[in-house]
Amino acid sequence: MAKERKKSDVAAILDYAGSRKWLTYLGMLLSAASQLLSFGPYVCIWFVARDLIAVAPNWSAAGDIALYGWWAVGFALASIVLYFAGLMCTHMAAFRTASNMRKQTTEHLLKLPLGYFDTHASGELRRVVDGCASSTETLLAHMLPDVAGSVAMVLGMLVLLAVFDWRLGLACLVAVVVSIGALMAMMSGKGMEFMKQYMAALTRMNKTGTEYVRGIPVVKVFQQTVYSFKAFHDSITDYARMAQDYAGTFCRGPQVLNLTALNGLVVFLLPVALLLAPGEADFAHFVTNFAFYAIFSAVIPTAMAKLMFVSEASQMSADSLARVNSVMNEKPLPVAENPQHPQGNSVSFEDVSFTYEGAEAPAVSHVSFEVPAGSTVALVGPSGGGKSTCASLVPRFWDATEGCVKVGGVDVRAIAPHELMSQVAFVFQTNQLFRQSLAENVRAARPEATDEEVLAALSAAQCNDIVAKLPQGINTMLGTGGAYLSGGEVQRVALARAILKDAPIVVLDEATAFADPENEALIQRAFARLAEGRTVIMIAHRLSTVVNADSIVVLNQGSVAEQGTHGELLAKGGLYSRMWADYEKAASWKISANSSVAAGGASASAVAAAEGGEA
Repeated sequence: MAKERKKSDVAAILDYAGSRKWLTYLGMLLSAASQLLSFGPYVCIWFVARDLIAVAPNWSAAGDIALYGWWAVGFALASIVLYFAGLMCTHMAAFRTASNMRKQTTEHLLKLPLGYFDTHASGELRRVVDGCASSTETLLAHMLPDVAGSVAMVLGMLVLLAVFDWRLGLACLVAVVVSIGALMAMMSGKGMEFMKQYMAALTRMNKTGTEYVRGIPVVKVFQQTVYSFKAFHDSITDYARMAQDYAGTFCRGPQVLNLTALNGLVVFLLPVALLLAPGEADFAHFVTNFAFYAIFSAVIPTAMAKLMFVSEASQMSADSLARVNSVMNEKPLPVAENPQHPQGNSVSFEDVSFTYEGAEAPAVSHVSFEVPAGSTVALVGPSGGGKSTCASLVPRFWDATEGCVKVGGVDVRAIAPHELMSQVAFVFQTNQLFRQSLAENVRAARPEATDEEVLAALSAAQCNDIVAKLPQGINTMLGTGGAYLSGGEVQRVALARAILKDAPIVVLDEATAFADPENEALIQRAFARLAEGRTVIMIAHRLSTVVNADSIVVLNQGSVAEQGTHGELLAKGGLYSRMWADYEKAASWKISANSSVAAGGASASAVAAAEGGEA
């Protein structure tokens, strides 16, 4: 059963090789043939020993010694050439497999809902796409041919041990049996479980170390070095204890037995030879066989060591395939068989409910509201109320569990994904700039855009000051090795992307959350430019920004608490009215020696209710 699983893992990985799959099998065959040919020099040694013993002490009478030497050289060269050819084949297949694995996993990721990337860290996905491809390349290019060679070496070794004198060969096999028994004790049953615990301890140590290094600034600021380092120290201690227990306690006996049996193989061979020698009719032939086995015994430890590659290759293939399948098994975004085209730019939520995977309670529950074409609707409410969730349902980051979200009177699930994304521009709370020029970062919204159009979008997004300070203007590289922008500047560049895209529907997810006052003023002017003639859904971070919205939807605990204009909601005296009162207190908050406590209380209330961001 285990063997079938291992074969299926390797076979599943080889499916990514496409038309080059056969090169892997050819490479393994050539590697096996190479290992068999490597036994040729040892056979030549047997012939040399036979001829020399037959004519002893007249060594010069052995006329074929030179011929055997050339045959040995030929076998060695042929073995090297075949092994090189085998590696060439497996490398070509491995490169194609790794390339296809990266392409297919990346293509599949593009088909997944955008919300998937909120729940899966970029480092995790990079490990799958890049790490698995790299380990798979190592597996196919090097380990599989070595596994084939190891199996061929063991089988060839067993044949050679029996072909000259099966009795002496059997004496050598005693050491092999002892070695295999020791290896199985270490690598199966309790040993395998111990290995899993060891790998888990290693993973914890690496994870804790990474967190500690990343958190050093916070640790130093709050003087928590000792306490924070303790967790890292404990993980190191745990790993050291596990490694010591595994290597020093559990594996000590089997490993000592394994090494003693293989390296002391002559201990089994010599007594058998001494017992058999007196009864041999052809003593010279017996001595020749003994000399061969004494020399060939040096190959046996190498052959047994290479058998360990089989287990390692199996574990590597299973791990790589499991991680790749964790992505490939994710359901892609459903695409309508007969896509419909939206009629206009309106957005409507009709009894929409949505529950995140693994969550007990719905994030939004039976939410309904209308966003007429060309109007601006603000979503406000306490933190965790469902604002960002509602916004993410419009461009199908997730699909509604119940009800439907419509764009232009058409369910977003019935619109082709490409067309839907062309209809919606989404400005995130935090935005990612690529390690490219400023122009290329903006042009990500519309690759065919000219430099003039990029400059116009940047100007509309109030980015003239950014362009002016960059040494090469819009051609300046950003990120590592280039210029760095502040959070507010990054936000304005993101708005330039949205403006360049020129989508009729714009979703703004707390786009001013981390902006300083100067950048906030510029961003607000950019908002005004972006909203002209468009349907806008905005998540409000500061209530002052929604005063002029055509409609305000107040969300609380996933449901619509109230909706209306700013004036209408204030007149109701409900949740929005209380949030506005807290917001005004926060706006007038000042630091003073006598009022810090009271002011702090007002600020806390305001932050909790008026300015709560979506989790």
